[in-house]
Amino acid sequence: MPEAASSVTEFTLELEQIHDFEFRTRFDKPQYADLTLDEPAPLGADHAPNASRILAAAIANCLSASLLFCARKSRVGIGPIRTRVTAQIVRNERSRLRIGGVQVEIDPQFTDPEKAARCLGMFEDFCVVTESVRQGIPVNVKVKGIQPVPK
Repeated sequence: MPEAASSVTEFTLELEQIHDFEFRTRFDKPQYADLTLDEPAPLGADHAPNASRILAAAIANCLSASLLFCARKSRVGIGPIRTRVTAQIVRNERSRLRIGGVQVEIDPQFTDPEKAARCLGMFEDFCVVTESVRQGIPVNVKVKGIQPVPK
């Protein structure tokens, strides 16, 4: 049964520093393998993807899964999906690195592209990650053990 529009589902992940900028992410379910994240040089050793790459992968995965769901719900034949995502890293007006844009190209191999066209008008709206990123996600941060310096 789908959740009510006003309900909230939440999960908690834990990160632990391994060395320098390399962190281990532990997920909230025991069947999920740990995920290592690292920053590219000169900060980190580039042993694993960084958060920007994980975000790009999450956007691409969410869109691909949403399109697959729509195709199956609409009983449209679909072969293996290949998706390519490109993220641009830019500097903002304060010279801070930011993700300036993300391009996603999905190649779904539909058996009936005309019947599948219906999905193109709706699948993005059901993608939790992409639509959340597009709207901007509030992020509240607390650092234990220190108080902010008054401005």
